[in-house]
Amino acid sequence: MDLVSVLEEPLKKALGPATAKVMAEHLGLHTVGDLLHHYPRRYEERGQLTHLADLPMDEHVTVVAQVADARLHTFASSKAPRGKGQRLEVTITDGSGRVQLVFFGNGVHKPHKDLLPGTRAMFSGKVSVFNRRLQLAHPAYELLRGEGDEAAESVDSWAGALIPIYPATAKLESWKIAKSVQTVLPSAQRAVDPLPDSLRDGRGLVPLPEALLKIHRPGTKADIHDARARLKWDEAFVLQVALARRRHADGQLPAVARTPAPDGLLTAFDARLPFTLTEGQRKVSKEIFDGLATEHPMHRLLQGEVGSGKTMVALRAMLAVVDAGGQAAMLAPTEVLAQQHHRSVTEMMGELAEGGMLGGAEHATKVVLLTGSMGAAARRQALLDLVTGEAGIVIGTHALIEDKVQFHDLGLVVVDEQHRFGVEQRDALRGKGKQPPHLLVMTATPIPRTVAMTVFGDLETSVLDQLPAGRSPIASHVVPAADKPHFLTRAWERVREEVENGHQAYVVCPRIGDEEDDPKKGARKSPEDEAEKRPPLAVLDVADQLAKGPLQGLRVEVLHGRMHPDDKDAVMRRFAAGETHVLVATTVIEVGVNVPNATAMVIMDADRFGVSQLHQLRGRVGRGSAAGLCLLVSEMPEASPARQRLNAVASTLDGFELSRIDLEQRREGDVLGQAQSGVRSSLRMLAVIDDEEIIAEAREEATAVVAADPELGDLPGLRVALDALLDEEREQYLDKG
Repeated sequence: MDLVSVLEEPLKKALGPATAKVMAEHLGLHTVGDLLHHYPRRYEERGQLTHLADLPMDEHVTVVAQVADARLHTFASSKAPRGKGQRLEVTITDGSGRVQLVFFGNGVHKPHKDLLPGTRAMFSGKVSVFNRRLQLAHPAYELLRGEGDEAAESVDSWAGALIPIYPATAKLESWKIAKSVQTVLPSAQRAVDPLPDSLRDGRGLVPLPEALLKIHRPGTKADIHDARARLKWDEAFVLQVALARRRHADGQLPAVARTPAPDGLLTAFDARLPFTLTEGQRKVSKEIFDGLATEHPMHRLLQGEVGSGKTMVALRAMLAVVDAGGQAAMLAPTEVLAQQHHRSVTEMMGELAEGGMLGGAEHATKVVLLTGSMGAAARRQALLDLVTGEAGIVIGTHALIEDKVQFHDLGLVVVDEQHRFGVEQRDALRGKGKQPPHLLVMTATPIPRTVAMTVFGDLETSVLDQLPAGRSPIASHVVPAADKPHFLTRAWERVREEVENGHQAYVVCPRIGDEEDDPKKGARKSPEDEAEKRPPLAVLDVADQLAKGPLQGLRVEVLHGRMHPDDKDAVMRRFAAGETHVLVATTVIEVGVNVPNATAMVIMDADRFGVSQLHQLRGRVGRGSAAGLCLLVSEMPEASPARQRLNAVASTLDGFELSRIDLEQRREGDVLGQAQSGVRSSLRMLAVIDDEEIIAEAREEATAVVAADPELGDLPGLRVALDALLDEEREQYLDKG
């Protein structure tokens, strides 16, 4: 039997239909390969007991413990025959704590016989509290000692010195998974290795069959270490090969090289700039211009701190493409942001944005806005300008992607805040060029290097980490509203002081607060939020309270996503013009909104937002010459994880440092995001943050392997692993995401 049939053999055939059905439904395991890659979460040592004192409430757990005491109680019951019911209470211990097991009715007989004081066993069940004591009701169990006991012998046979504890469910206990693994483990010995021999030998990695044996049946802790080291490499390498193949395929696609004309639009624009570009902006611009000058599509990720001048870099790239006879499209996630970009681009360009108009400059082009809510006449004109080539630059929302939008010659697509766009949307826009256009993806959410290599592995990366001259520092403080209400009073006084000094302020809330608004749909919830009964604070309520209370006499307006686009635009215009003192808003202001005169921001229920989101929001202030102030208001107790998260945000302005803190607090799946389903489901052993070195080395190795043999003809094992890890559709998905 070859490798394919070994790993792709259905579990139904290997384990029988009943077990296979439960594994498919509850753990998503369908083949022998799936089961062999369902690794133990941890291992129990025979001489060592788990900490019963640390059991999490309401979770399904597997523990190894010893029976300290067992008592059978009889009580009056109308349900039991002869009117007597039975309850067996078993106390188990591990030296750190005690937990009570409870069995009722007909379920007491077997445990009453099995669970005698001194017996050791594995117990699996859901943790609950009864009479202020932890208990497991009707747990499943498997004995670990007891002469002549068949179950114990079978456990001994697979357990060795270390007992693997698998991610399990109520329907499928850890030891049942272990027995199933035991059944299919011999077939792992016939698995063909996906890693090239030279790579494996050069890094001292054990062969795949040995790694699978050691991860499921370790004799020592060193076995586990060897197996993990090897299996992490598999995941990192196979994933990076998939990405390297996409990069290689993209490199074969044709594209029009876009080199700006000398003394054209870009030169005229640079001459107009009232400031000099930062060193970082010049360096990144060169990387982008080099990419645009090639005859295959540039795919570049531009990461920049909040306020580092990404828009300026993107605009210069768009102007270079217009200079070279092409068109550029910028895709923004919201109408507010599209309008804001359109306004700031036309302001920066001045008469250079008035192509075809009286007073337009010699090299001018037209900059059009295209959003879903535009009037029919304006929309018709915008579409006409695009198809004739009159408009060199278009800025819009997903309305740009619609079928009726046609370009004269689309040369560059700029995607702002890419994490907000689905894969299909980006691809639909890229498909509008006569040949594949160049692609520049921008994000203000700093992404640690390894995540960028894993999630955006098909993109070359540029980083802008220098703030433009004239930007002011932002002071951030946590306001503990419940512990110290006078701090909140002082926060509103500070807002008044900023306004009296001629500045403006934002107040951000997690929720809108109209009747359609569902508090459950608030910002990302943490466990502390779940425990808190109060719904998140809402824009409409807070604005009303502020206008009648602490900010009485100031001009307070609201902004949220459900307002009519014209109303949103009018509110933003009034705020930008300084007519409004305080803007109470949802996170619609999170990205791209640029009002240099706004110096203060108060974030209500700040614990309801993620770390990166708070950093984004804070980046809306301190954009001018006056210092910025950000106040994070929370009612969470001082020792809570939520408050520690807020303290971290207040303590640093370094987005990369914060993104690391954020990712360390989240599960791997969240790190890799919804759109990256292919990546997320494929990483079982690899931790994107901790295994930075492996990912970087795997990328290098993968690039070399693909350059030498793009079709992987000499590496059948790697081809099979690729097919298993990323079927064709998911490999495409990786490329697009």
